[in-house]
Amino acid sequence: MAVTRGQLRIYLGAAPGVGKTFAALEEAHRRAERGTDVVVGFVETHGRKRTAELLTGLETVPRRAVQYRGGTFEEFDLDAVLARAPRVALVDELAHTNVPGSRHTKRWEDIDALLEAGIDVISTVNIQHLESLNDVVAAITGVPQRETVPDEVVRRADQVELADITPEALRRRMLHGNVYPAEKVDAALANYFRVGNLTALREIALLWLADKVEDQLEQYREDQHITATWESKERVVVALSGGDEGDTLIRRAARIAARSGGADLKAVYVASGDGLTSARAARNLARQRLLVEDLGGSYHQVIGESIPSALLEFARGVNATQLVLGASRRGRFAQMLSRGVGVTTTARSGSIDVHLVTHERVAAVNRGNVVRGAIGGRRRLGIALAFLGIPAIVALLTPFRDDLPLTTMILLVLTAVMGLTLTGGMWPALLATLLGFALLNFCFTEPYFAFGVDDREQLIALFLFVALALGGAAVVNVSAARARLASRASAEAQTLATLAGNVLRGGNRVEDLLEQLRETFSLESATLMERIEPGAGPAERQDPRLWRVAACAGEGCASPGAAENDLPINDDLALALRGHTLAASDRRIAQAFAMHAAAALERQRLERQAEAVQRLTDTDKLRTALLAAVSHDLRTPLASVRVAVSSLKSSEALFSAEERAELLEAAEASLARLTSLVDNLLDMSRLQAGVLGATVVPIALEEALPTALDELGEAASGVRLDIPGELPEVSTDPGLLQRILVNVVANALRFSPPGRPPMVGASVYGDQVHLRIVDQGPGVPDEDRELMFTPFQRLGDRDNTTGVGLGLALSRGLAEAMGGSLVPEATPGGGLTMVLTLPRAKGPAD
Repeated sequence: MAVTRGQLRIYLGAAPGVGKTFAALEEAHRRAERGTDVVVGFVETHGRKRTAELLTGLETVPRRAVQYRGGTFEEFDLDAVLARAPRVALVDELAHTNVPGSRHTKRWEDIDALLEAGIDVISTVNIQHLESLNDVVAAITGVPQRETVPDEVVRRADQVELADITPEALRRRMLHGNVYPAEKVDAALANYFRVGNLTALREIALLWLADKVEDQLEQYREDQHITATWESKERVVVALSGGDEGDTLIRRAARIAARSGGADLKAVYVASGDGLTSARAARNLARQRLLVEDLGGSYHQVIGESIPSALLEFARGVNATQLVLGASRRGRFAQMLSRGVGVTTTARSGSIDVHLVTHERVAAVNRGNVVRGAIGGRRRLGIALAFLGIPAIVALLTPFRDDLPLTTMILLVLTAVMGLTLTGGMWPALLATLLGFALLNFCFTEPYFAFGVDDREQLIALFLFVALALGGAAVVNVSAARARLASRASAEAQTLATLAGNVLRGGNRVEDLLEQLRETFSLESATLMERIEPGAGPAERQDPRLWRVAACAGEGCASPGAAENDLPINDDLALALRGHTLAASDRRIAQAFAMHAAAALERQRLERQAEAVQRLTDTDKLRTALLAAVSHDLRTPLASVRVAVSSLKSSEALFSAEERAELLEAAEASLARLTSLVDNLLDMSRLQAGVLGATVVPIALEEALPTALDELGEAASGVRLDIPGELPEVSTDPGLLQRILVNVVANALRFSPPGRPPMVGASVYGDQVHLRIVDQGPGVPDEDRELMFTPFQRLGDRDNTTGVGLGLALSRGLAEAMGGSLVPEATPGGGLTMVLTLPRAKGPAD
């Protein structure tokens, strides 16, 4: 039966003495009072009386005594707590480094073992011990922290609670002797515990915890499918139009974000289908994109017919709390005819705060030099002007009926119709033409004030008026339609230019392209799907068994047919877009994204193939290095053997019995060295070819170690062994294990200083046995540790007389071939520790 993983609760502090352990012990008492089985696995009181008093009434597991470098250290006894199997265990100091010889290097690894066993754990850690903040804290306090814990360990905790206290209160607590002994208080207050240091550490702890809470909130919103804006964290969106005022708006939005406690800053430009963007606007947008990125924000571009709707849809999609817009510079008459983007967006914003920012520069490039045709809002205006304007013009001309000829009246009304055509398009022009025809007939042809024409020339003039008016309106309408198409093409070109810009800037991953596509069209998800096997008929697009997800942004779908938009790319690839149905013009842009995503996917696969080819190239280089590296090591023993044998053969009478024995020993040693080198080379070749055979059997380490040390001879006589008597057997190949031990111990002997021989210790961790070969030599820098395992690599460029640099590479390969591993670690106090991990042999019960 599977064991449910335990839950981890961490008390996070900004500095020592804030009360983490005290709060953890109080929580342990609360759970014990509720009847929960609670034990104290390890608590460090640091001599604080009130903390020690809280241990009363709680079961405490005895600590484990560890011998190291002649001293005795007390460590957390993981095996004892696992055997006790409580419901909750309190284990203090999450970032603690265990004494060498322990099952794990770090205490957080011990805690992870408890969690895997189904035991809930309460622990503590200070903010300066988090790996990502270690250098930041060191820069503030001047005190580097050697004990660190990966951030992910703390982020994975089920609960993180901040043990918070003001800097002044913590300093008072120190003065009262509740943190450090009296003789250390003055030095601590003058150095690490200065008010500025404590304030900065407290801020770092609060911000780190806020980020974790934000992650939890986002996960909850995603799980619950919540799309409404929650003002849990400030997010500022600034709308750009391509005008010169954009720089002012971005800087203003950045200041708003900074005053909001480090809010997220996002700039968005809506590429609308009803406007053309000039070259000047494109240059402005390019400059403003760099500006917003320099200020720590991100740039986005979306497509929308309605700018206010697109802005608000984007803002709600990113859970924005504030929206920054430039104030309109239109005149009062223009504002009477149309409310404008700012007013419309504010009216529809709902819970999002809208800032209308004034600026000195006139927004002359709002969508560039826009050529607008028959647009919905202006069409309504044209109809209104037709009903009001044409009758008004006729009324003004009526008093001059006897002074002006009919043709003059017709030309004046025709001029008004053309003006309405430019304003409202075809339908207002048609309405104005009919009204003009009727009113000209009614007011200016005989019989007056009646619908009829007695004069044939006047009738022809009226019909010519209608023909000219309708013809002009048609020409203007066609021009407007072409302007709209050009505008849409410009918007598409801008989006594709942004896509190309992202590619040039390095955003060429398939996932990045799909995410950009999802943001551009405000979709729920964009999924690139690949056909697994061919199908037949239209139902194949709906069958999830025929498709697999190659890449995805958002929550993917099972098949292309399950999405609102199914865009075939080729016979084997399709792009599925969910959220809403795209217009035909939008599908063209989406298709361009799809083709680029397919190319990026193919490029990634080609890169993987190139890596495979590179590995083959590296193999060839390895062979070349092999020939270069072994040239000396092969010639030297062969030459020694040849000299010895030739001397014994041709000049036997010239040598005494002792000299003959010495020559034979030299030949034997050279042959042994040659055999060892050839064996290593053959085994390395087998490892790289994947054909090394390993006969795995149970074996006791206390039996394998002496054999390996005997092979090393007198040099290994001082090696210290610390092998527990109850150590279980390991499952390994005895011959390969001996090869590993000889190589690793010989390496430790080579670098150990005189009088300080290596130590070999062992411990058990779950179904693995860890064998540690510890030396106190010069050690190896972190960046060079993996280089030790490169074939024919000798750190320090040592000459070939020390070997060809194959021992550690071969040892790691042999360990992995047997299901184990070989990794280097730093020895506390200086030196190098090689950790050989082997699988534990299964007993009859297993």
